[in-house]
Amino acid sequence: MAGTQTTKAPPSLLYMVKQVELVVRSHLDDLVRPFGITALQYTALTVLERHDGLSAAQLARDSFVTAQSIADLVRSLEGRGLVRRERNPHNRRELLILLTGEARELLTRLAGPVRELEERMVRELTAHQAEQFRRALSKAWQALS
Repeated sequence: MAGTQTTKAPPSLLYMVKQVELVVRSHLDDLVRPFGITALQYTALTVLERHDGLSAAQLARDSFVTAQSIADLVRSLEGRGLVRRERNPHNRRELLILLTGEARELLTRLAGPVRELEERMVRELTAHQAEQFRRALSKAWQALS
């Protein structure tokens, strides 16, 4: 029909969240690659920075990877001297994963560039909108967890 316009539905929120995740991961990979780690390894290190001494299962859950993936990831980080494993004093069968001093230094070196990436992501938002965005993402995550 002449004169009628078809309006396209906006992309779904799930699609938009995935787009943001993919572009963030790409930028993060570019940022951490010169330091010899991947975005997934960086994520695991930041999880340990907040909660040092996790089991592999806990680290996998908090890093959004499978148990098999975390085993390979931890082996790689351990080989680089960024984490160490030690027995849990409360459960001798369980190994806890801990950051090394070298990992803490690496995270300190990456803190500024990572903060700049985050600031770039929200630079078109006011401080209030950025905080609302953070809260909305947290609530969305909690609703699905």
